[in-house]
Amino acid sequence: MSRRPIALSPDLLRLQNEGYDLEIRGGFLLVRSVPYVDAQRNIKRGTLISPLKLTADKTDNPIEDHVAHWIGDHPCHANGTKITAIENGSAPQHLGHDIKTSFTFSAKAAYRDYHHKMTTYIGRITGEATVIDPMVTARIYPPIPADEPDSIFKYIDTASSRSGIDAVNQKLAGLRIAIIGLGGTGAYVLDLVAKTWVKEIHLFDGDVFSQHNAFRAPGALSLDELAGRPSKVHYYEQIYGKMRNGIVAREEYITEANLDVLNTFDFVFICMDRGEAKRPIVEHLASRNIKFVDVGMGVVLAEGSLAGIVRLTTS
Repeated sequence: MSRRPIALSPDLLRLQNEGYDLEIRGGFLLVRSVPYVDAQRNIKRGTLISPLKLTADKTDNPIEDHVAHWIGDHPCHANGTKITAIENGSAPQHLGHDIKTSFTFSAKAAYRDYHHKMTTYIGRITGEATVIDPMVTARIYPPIPADEPDSIFKYIDTASSRSGIDAVNQKLAGLRIAIIGLGGTGAYVLDLVAKTWVKEIHLFDGDVFSQHNAFRAPGALSLDELAGRPSKVHYYEQIYGKMRNGIVAREEYITEANLDVLNTFDFVFICMDRGEAKRPIVEHLASRNIKFVDVGMGVVLAEGSLAGIVRLTTS
């Protein structure tokens, strides 16, 4: 199953962003998990199918193609009577690609695009189900696996497409990022950077994940996980490796002895506490014109109140 037509077609991408469960199989668009009412007035879920007209994997206007197919029982009104307005006399069909349909529907209209066509059918079918259960919907927001072999993420980044920031995120594609230090600041930097399109994120820290770290980090560890004393870098590699590729654990501290390992990075986040340890790193990066941010914060208790400092140095 290729998701390329969805990425290239605004109407299909809109369906995906609105939470419909889409699949492209052969030359067909499948919308799964569409609620409908059967003859016994039970709410079930079926699959709505439309042939696709594509040019270079991008949808054409389906204005002349009003037919849709269906897998499931024939949809009914809320009272259990068949919805005859979309009924078609065609027998069940085998469309290929392991698609075996139960019914063919016909609702003639001047469809603007596939979003208009599919939501029109879904409105007629699911609208009867909402009479029985107002909360039922075809917009289920399923997880979407990535099918490109070189994809950064293991499932598709639908947040960027929903927000319309794909072009902005694309500017980060291919970058190699280093994060030095995975304490209370570095862990949150990782949490944010991991959800961008950077190619690689190298994690540098020679420490283990201690109990106090659990109260300063995103997410949560179990008692058994803490007892295992995992290294910080391998713990975070495992966590964020569930979501994306390109997380590289480097169980080491950056010192004057190994500064050259930073020479190939496009950007470096310095998230260390000790100023004297940072000085050679800052000087090394600046001398090689490698962009970096030195960021951190501190919280102290003063006269019964919390006070804090946030520090940010850019280069």
